[in-house]
Formats: sequence, C-alpha cells, structure tokens
Amino acid sequence: MQRKISVLFLFVVCFFITGCSSTHKIQVAPMEIKPIHITIDVNIKVDRALDNFFGDLDNAENKIKK
Repeated sequence: MQRKISVLFLFVVCFFITGCSSTHKIQVAPMEIKPIHITIDVNIKVDRALDNFFGDLDNAENKIKK
C-alpha cells in the first residue's frame, strides 16, 4: 500500500514539475488597417443608355425625312 502511494506521489510530483517548466509567450503585433478604395466603372451602362436614347431620335429623324 505504501509503495502505491509513493509511486502515485512520484507521478504527481513529476507531472507538476514538467507542467510548470514549460512556458509559452504570445506576442500580439499591432495590425495595420488600410482603407479599401473601390472604383466602379458605370460608363458602359451610361454609354448604352445614351446610344438607345439617341438611336431612337435618329430613327425618328429617318422616318421624318422619308
């Protein structure tokens, strides 16, 4: 019985010694946050809309000339 207790005590002591001997250090570096610039090109939609608008006027002009 005493041998079991001494082995258990030795195991517990070894467990705490190995657990306490390792240290971990975590470094948190500051992060740089930059703004995001987004450019949306809507020229294609505007160009198509203008073509449709002026195309209708051109078609009306052609009908008037005939």
